[in-house]
Amino acid sequence: MSWVLDLSDITVRRGAKTILDGVDWKVAEGERWVVLGRNGAGKTTLVQIAAGRMHPTSGRATILDQELGKTDLFELRPRVGLASASLADRIPGSESVLDVVQTAAYGVTGRWREAYEDLDTERAHDLLKLFDVDQLADRTFGTLSEGERKRVQIARSLMTDPELLLLDEPGAGLDLGGREELVRAVSELASDPSSPVLVLVTHHVEEIPPGFTHVLLLKDGAVHGAGPLEEVLTSDNLSSAFGLSLVVAHGGGRWVARAAR
Repeated sequence: MSWVLDLSDITVRRGAKTILDGVDWKVAEGERWVVLGRNGAGKTTLVQIAAGRMHPTSGRATILDQELGKTDLFELRPRVGLASASLADRIPGSESVLDVVQTAAYGVTGRWREAYEDLDTERAHDLLKLFDVDQLADRTFGTLSEGERKRVQIARSLMTDPELLLLDEPGAGLDLGGREELVRAVSELASDPSSPVLVLVTHHVEEIPPGFTHVLLLKDGAVHGAGPLEEVLTSDNLSSAFGLSLVVAHGGGRWVARAAR
């Protein structure tokens, strides 16, 4: 099988600290993965490697059949869509929402002297419509609510028509209404067969959208469980991963976790 992501024995060290420890993870075409773990489990570091934006200390990372360290990153990165807090922090607050999305075509944040064709502008508008924020196209990014910013970032991540889409904690900082709007939007994306392979990073079970198929549990930088959601996301596995006695329930397409009484 040709894997979209094939990570083998991935280890990341920073000084004496081990952030990822021997991670093995394979993602196939058509799958929708959620990466779960407590703060400091290594989720964001793993996503940075999957996006081709960080090299592991050791191990082999193959993304879309291209092995890190043996491929042209400038050719690989447009094939991978990424929405993350670190990327959002680099977007100028004065940038128009339309340009926030369009500039992804050149892999930049902040429009300068790039020339965009009508097809680029049309695609940017279509993506903003997909996430119900096209009416904000002329607004500046800095004036948006947190929920609006998250949806604009996901629209941006799809601008290059990527084969792999990585969403790093898109629900962080959202209130209940904003979170539910985001979950609905990502669920619609997950249910579309033409969508890229999706990886969603979170530490909240409630943020898993309907339509997701697999889960990777991380604990202290190591894989604690990986596979189909219904098999891996159990009360015992989640309790062990988070170091807390938890009860997991599933109903109506959504997952819920609460402390055991």
